[in-house]
Amino acid sequence: MRTETDSLGTLKIPKKALYGIQSLRARNNFALGDCRTVNLNLIRAMAKVKKAAALVHAELDPGRAAVFNAVAGAADAVMAGEAEGMFIVPALQGGAGTSTNMNVNEVLANLALAALGFEPGDYRRVHPIDDVNRGQSTNDVYPTALRIAAIDLLRGLSEEAASLQEALQRRENELQDIAKLGRTELMDAVPVTLGGEFGAWAQAIARDRWRLYKMEERLRQVNIGGTAVGLSPLSERRYRFGVIERLREICGIGLAASEYPMDVTQNNDVFCEVSGLLKAMAVNLAKIAGDLRLMNSGPAGGLGEIRLAPLQMGSTFMPGKVNPVVPELALSVSMKVMANDLAVTIAASRGEFELNAFLPVIAEALLESLEMLRDTSRIFRTRCIDTVVPDPERCRAILDASMAFAAAYWPVLGYEKVADIVKLAEGDPVKARQALEKALETERGNAG
Repeated sequence: MRTETDSLGTLKIPKKALYGIQSLRARNNFALGDCRTVNLNLIRAMAKVKKAAALVHAELDPGRAAVFNAVAGAADAVMAGEAEGMFIVPALQGGAGTSTNMNVNEVLANLALAALGFEPGDYRRVHPIDDVNRGQSTNDVYPTALRIAAIDLLRGLSEEAASLQEALQRRENELQDIAKLGRTELMDAVPVTLGGEFGAWAQAIARDRWRLYKMEERLRQVNIGGTAVGLSPLSERRYRFGVIERLREICGIGLAASEYPMDVTQNNDVFCEVSGLLKAMAVNLAKIAGDLRLMNSGPAGGLGEIRLAPLQMGSTFMPGKVNPVVPELALSVSMKVMANDLAVTIAASRGEFELNAFLPVIAEALLESLEMLRDTSRIFRTRCIDTVVPDPERCRAILDASMAFAAAYWPVLGYEKVADIVKLAEGDPVKARQALEKALETERGNAG
């Protein structure tokens, strides 16, 4: 073990641990059972910010360039997925993300120390705050990293949404000739085609693609260099302009320095907007999944218009039962995304004056929603949409057993007359059709 000291006292740290006293205090303070730690997408995005800052400081302070270059190398290691077990801070935390920032600072400092040939914890050589966090505050590093992480995940989600839309359109073309009964409020309506239903779903996902495209634009403005409240009191001008340029190169994102960093530091409505658009996609996924689940119901006691691929055992009591597990996954994820949107909304509303202390809640909910929607879109496409098998005979049988054809007669016979004929048929479509045809002949004869 090694001993680390801060203004509150001392703690014992495992000798080779890359985290330090601030990380350990946070883990102990926020230990909510077997809770999830900070999203690694945010950690990697924060490493990108730290690398950009270190490279600029290496130029501005040549005397300590070796230290700052070591920090930049440590950031590369974290971005590559190394030292993931060292990020021990719980996702939900007090302090507006300071604990997350310090966990990253300590890990990078100790990785840099190792690269320079020193032991972990020898902060006289490389200091987590004086070196790794130089010119920065949690209040500009954290929101900047969150925007970067969100954009990275958003691009993956956008690709999956495009693939899902294309799959739906492909099935639309394949199933266009299968006639079936349309339903409104779960009651018989008028004839449609199975392909037409897939086409309508494709249009909904197409709107989601457009929303996803617009989201990135909302997230590109960052407040890095604004430090504590957006006023840059500790960041020299050359650093502020240099770090944003370096960050663009590292991230491959067209980031822009906010014209009013104080706004970006304290107001989180952008995250609320993005989360709301993710909720809209969740709504569409839930609708599509719910329709497929109903159309697959049966095999004897339900609609049975389609068959979903059998993926796993459906019951420990009823042999042979198979459940629509992938649509149910999509529905479950949609519910969680909707819940996350409420969490983002509440957290965004709870900022006071120059800072929102609940940004970690926003980060956890927003990044989780992006990850879940990305992965669910892929699973839903490959294990459900691509593998749906239609039952044309069953679709036709249900359509033929319905009164869906009756609506075509009322423009000539009148709504009330058609309704009376359908009622007198007592649910017999053959009898109803015969009566309607007879009434139509009579009407035409009278007109002639």
